[in-house]
Amino acid sequence: MRNIIKNRIVVKNKESTSASAIKYSIVPKDLAGHLYQVSLQISQPDPAGQIVMLPAWIPGSYMVREFSRNIVQLQAHSAGKKIAVKKLDKHTWQAAACDGVLTLEYEVYAWDLSVRAAHLDQQHGFYNGTSVFLQVLGQEMSPHIVDIQRADDAACKTWRVATSLPELKAKRYGFGTYIAANYDELIDHPVEMGNFALASFEAHGVPHDFVVTGTVPNIDLQRITADVKKICETQIAFFEPKTKRAPMDRYVFMTMAVGDGYGGLEHRASTALICNRSDLPAKHQTEITDGYQNFLGLCSHEYFHTWNVKRIKPAAFAHYDLRQENYTSLLWLFEGFTSYYDDLMLVRSGLISEASYFKLVSKTINMVMRGSGRKKQSVAESSFDAWTKYYRQDENSPNAIVSYYTKGSLVGLALDLTIRIETAGKKSLDDLMRALWQKFGRDFYQKTALGQQQGLGENEIEAIIQQATGINAKRFLDRYVRGTEDLPLSKLFEDFGVVLNDGSKSAKIVKPVLGVRTGKDGNDCKLVNVYEGRAAHRAGLSAGDVLIAINGLRVSAADAADGLTNALSRYSVGDTVQLHVFRRDELMLVQAKLQSDDVPALALALEEHSKAVLQTKRPSYQRVVKA
Repeated sequence: MRNIIKNRIVVKNKESTSASAIKYSIVPKDLAGHLYQVSLQISQPDPAGQIVMLPAWIPGSYMVREFSRNIVQLQAHSAGKKIAVKKLDKHTWQAAACDGVLTLEYEVYAWDLSVRAAHLDQQHGFYNGTSVFLQVLGQEMSPHIVDIQRADDAACKTWRVATSLPELKAKRYGFGTYIAANYDELIDHPVEMGNFALASFEAHGVPHDFVVTGTVPNIDLQRITADVKKICETQIAFFEPKTKRAPMDRYVFMTMAVGDGYGGLEHRASTALICNRSDLPAKHQTEITDGYQNFLGLCSHEYFHTWNVKRIKPAAFAHYDLRQENYTSLLWLFEGFTSYYDDLMLVRSGLISEASYFKLVSKTINMVMRGSGRKKQSVAESSFDAWTKYYRQDENSPNAIVSYYTKGSLVGLALDLTIRIETAGKKSLDDLMRALWQKFGRDFYQKTALGQQQGLGENEIEAIIQQATGINAKRFLDRYVRGTEDLPLSKLFEDFGVVLNDGSKSAKIVKPVLGVRTGKDGNDCKLVNVYEGRAAHRAGLSAGDVLIAINGLRVSAADAADGLTNALSRYSVGDTVQLHVFRRDELMLVQAKLQSDDVPALALALEEHSKAVLQTKRPSYQRVVKA
């Protein structure tokens, strides 16, 4: 008997399962050419001609990426005869009808060093199933078996395999066959191959592996796993305070360490991460650097997704349609609330101090307040438009959109404080998250096997908030989620003995600015963003213009690096300066009146009399960070 990773689907007879399963084999074929060779065997193809499809996007990354463009060639055969294959659209093929087993052979180009696609070279191989495994339409719920094969290359002789996909005949960390209950599960377990560093730990009885690919001299894996273990155990206990039962049998952190990179993608029993190698601590380091703190926050964020979005899902994601966009206006909850809790879990697990946590929250507040797009787009709209706006940002994005991650996290913070205030500390956002877990998440994959899975409906959130906490959140959601009003954080914090100070108003020196973000373009200074209503915008400048001189003095790439701080240091707010710029190959001369820097410098701090505040019946902020 084989229990397939918390799906509660038991394969009673491996031989019968193998006979009816969809079977794949994948092998690194050409390391230097970055090619995987994939074989797909369908034992019972559609008599009318089997249709197969490669997903256009990967769950967790809301952008159509057209993975099928990386299929180099595709052929089919059956019983030794070639079978004709017709391409129906950009990512769909149909094989001609045949008797017996249908086999498709194809190559996949893998040269995308990210968490969302596939990559292969002489150092390692990585892939997500959405990039390499064709979906057999009509047989998605059949068991899926994949034979991960070692490359016939000397460089791969010592490679191992890291994945949370359950083994069939393969040994742990070995090449061989693995099994998934269905196609959805198959593509939810990325695979890493190579000579990676590995450390293991248990969190409330569940085995966890921490894998690091890439050269990281003197890496302190013992410290990393000890810290990540605290995060994992805090989150498991958060959702299941009585049983402390995790929703998976095993979990794998797969980290790619590079010179410059940051990101993560969640899966049901693993996560793929990419980070700067300098963010990972060396054995002689004891302090928590900003880089390491950010990395722990990334681990916390992706691990929290194990519950929130991988099992608690919006209704639009309960049944993925991987051919096209799946729209929801709830990403402010699924990504935003996860962003709220990722740093909160760091302080609750004891890894960072309250003071460090306040700095992280302050940074998020300033990021949101800096963009004028927050006044034009609500986080509900931002969620819905993720496919076309958030994931396809351009030079005007700061003026037009708001992030459902950052403002969504502040919505979570404000709603948490509101609930605590209105219930005199008896309820919190924690109660809402646990209610969502119990209603939608706890049994999600068991119900998937029966075709009964459900997600959170677009109009259900108000009722669930009221059921979980007793408060009516309609006005809050209308103003701050569906509307574009700024969250009343300063007022909310006051009730907890916390003040939100604006350091920019108390600054003795007012910095003159053009209101742009600059970047290097060779030896030149290019305008990357021109902020609406600021000096450069009013002077007629645009993103993409190359600034070459201010009042006759050259501006260079070095000035771009410091945001023109040195170039404008001799001027004052209100001064008018002459700017020479190139737009395309045409020289322009404009005048700009320098303005004061309006970048917010908000900072959280406990009031001096906070001890007295915390002794009263008013809610304590320590209840938030230590819940």
